[in-house]
Formats: sequence, structure tokens, C-alpha cells
Amino acid sequence: MGLGPRLELRQSQQLVMTPQLQLAIKLLTLTNVELEGWIAEELERNPLLASGDGAEPPEPPGPGGVDATPDAMPVIEDSSSTGLEQLLRDGIGGSDSPLEADYTGERFQHDCVTDQPADWGERAVQGGSEDDGPDFERIAGTDICLADILEQQASAAFDGIDLAIARFIIDGLDEAGYLVEPIDDICDRLDVSPAHVESVLAQVQMFDPVGVAARNLSECLIAQARAADRCDPAMLKLLTNLDLVARGDVNGLMRLCRLERDDIIDMIRELKRYDPKPGLRYACETAAPVVPDVFVTRGADGGWQISLNQATLPRLIIDRDYQAELASGADKATNSFLNECVASANWLLKALDQRARTIIRVATEIVRLQERFFEQGVSQLKPLTLRQVADLIDMHESTVSRVTSNKYLLCERGQYELKYFFTSGVGSGDGEAASALAVKDRIAKLIAAEGDDVLSDDRLVELLTGEGFEIARRTVAKYREALGLGSSVQRRRALALRAA
Repeated sequence: MGLGPRLELRQSQQLVMTPQLQLAIKLLTLTNVELEGWIAEELERNPLLASGDGAEPPEPPGPGGVDATPDAMPVIEDSSSTGLEQLLRDGIGGSDSPLEADYTGERFQHDCVTDQPADWGERAVQGGSEDDGPDFERIAGTDICLADILEQQASAAFDGIDLAIARFIIDGLDEAGYLVEPIDDICDRLDVSPAHVESVLAQVQMFDPVGVAARNLSECLIAQARAADRCDPAMLKLLTNLDLVARGDVNGLMRLCRLERDDIIDMIRELKRYDPKPGLRYACETAAPVVPDVFVTRGADGGWQISLNQATLPRLIIDRDYQAELASGADKATNSFLNECVASANWLLKALDQRARTIIRVATEIVRLQERFFEQGVSQLKPLTLRQVADLIDMHESTVSRVTSNKYLLCERGQYELKYFFTSGVGSGDGEAASALAVKDRIAKLIAAEGDDVLSDDRLVELLTGEGFEIARRTVAKYREALGLGSSVQRRRALALRAA
């Protein structure tokens, strides 16, 4: 066979992801707050894109919420839209007529927690009222950083090479106040002996807050015991055997410390007053509140209403007056630029509209499938998969996964991530599988109500089986450990400590 150039005709299929389609998929994964920041950048890049606040809005493209009844919960009727799945297949284009929503309607006047009735707000957010929302400032961190506090004390206590060592130690602390920088690294950088670093470290650990710069929990508590003048040999022995304290092994501690039971109990009580994470008192980062993306409220007819949190959603329009002003007497290059801006803004409005519709459809189907949860609580949560929702709303499973990522739903029972409603299941006696979260909730309630009669895992299996759950002992142990609940032996020891 000779070598030479030749022409061949081949036919194949491939998916071409344009930048617009890639960005449309990205918009699905963004929360409302993240989307607001992204839109702010788009407003700076596109001169024809403007905020719709204060403007006269046109007719809405579709419903902003869905009313649901216990018997039938309809999804959005979207006869005028191609849907996200079609957009992903065909691309986003179309005419340059913008899609804009009516933000003056009644349904948009109750789009945040503080707009809800007082009784609804009190149930959804503890401590809320008709006029006050959740006090996020109360849980925010302080403005004074731990490093600044320690730096002031180090400057007053050290100088020269000791001050340099102290600063290296302070720079090596994590947010809880523990030293994560190895001592050997500090020695190599400053060319000092480990004994010298240990000496400075012991003094830093006595700074305020006491116990900071410890390398482990035992060292942190020992420093606090020394500051309280309670670090006698028996307390030192107890603090170096915290694993026995965690297990509630009083007999083992009595043998190690050579003390009576009452003395061990008194030492453990004092130990509970110490701070295991002293650095958190001066945490620099404030607690960022989670903003819900979807509201689920009970309608006047007793059904459920699903709506987006319009308070954080962008409100955009295309500034046609400014476009006409720029196009008047413009050259060819300017007109080309304006056409690109119009096309980009038009695509963005379509993508945002489709994003809103997709989120509403997914949230509506979740509420319909998990209606008993919203009525009665976590004990009625049913097993649910992404594929089930995707099949019901005729979308791809990956689309549902993107929609439910980092999105939060606020209802009368509290705030939940949309992923929360997708759980595995265990068998039940009535033939209908029960959610793993419902089983965990039942295990937690049984253990909380056990009193002096501590329930073993075998006994929990018997009780759950009697309630209709088909569950194995190893599954009960796994769920119990996931809840952070100790074994029956550990709980019995903890009960004895509390009773002492």
C-alpha cells in the first residue's frame, strides 16, 4: 500500500459545549447569593444590562410560586419555554426580546423570613418575631484576632530571639489555638535548640487564653490546670489518660490515680470547666449566615406554596433607551458591539429564567414526594434518589444534582439543604421502605428516653423491629455511631458519672 495524501468523508456525532451552554450549566450550581455577585460582574461588563430596581416591569414570563394541595401538587406549566434540557440540546439563542419578571406582585412581597406571619417565623427560626429576623450578629465572631491578642502579650513578655520564637509559635496556630507547626521546623528556621523553643512555648501556653499553643488536648488542659493551681500528680495522671475519661472508666482512673471514687468524680467535674478550644474565643472569621433559596409555606387552602427567594435574586432588564442612544449615528464597529451586548444580555435573561423554572420544578417535586415530612417531621421522611426526581420532571439526573447542590429550603420545620431529602432506605414491615434519616431519628429518640435502663444494640433492634423496621444490628450500630452516641457500656458509665 502506497503512502500519499487522500480525502475521506466521515460522519460522526459529538456534543459541542459552547461557552454560553457551559455558563448556563454553571448557573444551576450557584446559590442566590453567589449568583448575585456574578450578576454584579456582568452589569459592569455589559453596558446595556441594567438593574430592574425601580423600573416599570413588564408582564411576568411565568408563575413565581406553585400552590400545592395534599391530594395533588401540580408543577409549573411551561408551554412557552423550551426547558433547560432542550436548551442544552439546541443551544441558547432565539430572538432578542428580553425575559423580565413582575416583581410587584403579591407573591413577591413575602419572599423572606421577616415577611412571613409571626407564628410561621417563630417555628422556622427560633427567637424570630413578626418584626425581627434571626440575629446573625449575635453568633458572629469578634473583631479581635487571636494572633493580635497573643502578639501583644508576647511583645510585653519577650525580646530578642525569644520574641522571634514566640512569633513563629503564634503564626503556627490553627483557629482553635493549637500549635500545628512542628517544633523541629521552628528550630531549623531560627537555628535554636528544641529545649529553647519548649521553654518559650511553656510561657506562651500561659498567655490569655490559657492553654493556647498546646499540641494536643491533654497539654491544653494541663496548662489550664496549672494556671488554676490544680495540677497535682493525681490530676496530671488523669489528664494524661483522657481516653479513660472519655470512656467513663472510673475504676481504671481510680487504679491509676490511687484515689477514691468521689475524688475522681470531683476531678472530672473540674475538668468539665476547662476550655478544650481556647482559640475559638477570638475567632476572626464571622459566622456566615446560610440564605435560603426556596421558601415552602402553607397556603390559605392548606396546600404548600413553593417560591424562590426573590430578595437575593437579580432583577435585570435591557436598557433599550440607552441602546437607541448609542446606536444613533454609530459606526459599523459600534453597532456590532451593541448587537453582541444585546445577544449576551438576552441569553443571560433566558438562562436566569430557565434556572428559576428548573429550581421550582425540582423543589416542587421534592415537596410532593416528601409531603409527609413537611406535615409530621423527619420520622416520615421517605427514601428518595436523584433519578426518581429526574424521571418525574423529565430531566437528566446530573441536572437535578446541580440544582440541589448548595441550595437551601426554608419551611415551618426549619432550614434544610435540598440534598437532605435524598436519602437511602431500609426495609419496613408494611412493604414501604423507610428513610435512613427516619431510622436515625427513631434511634436517637429511643436512646434519649432510655433513662436508667440503658438499651443495648440488640434491644434497639428488637424495638425497631417491633415498630416495623427491618434492620440489622450492625446497621443500628453504624447509625448510632453516626449520631455520635456511645455504646451501651459507654452510656452506662456516663450515666453513673452524672448520678455520682
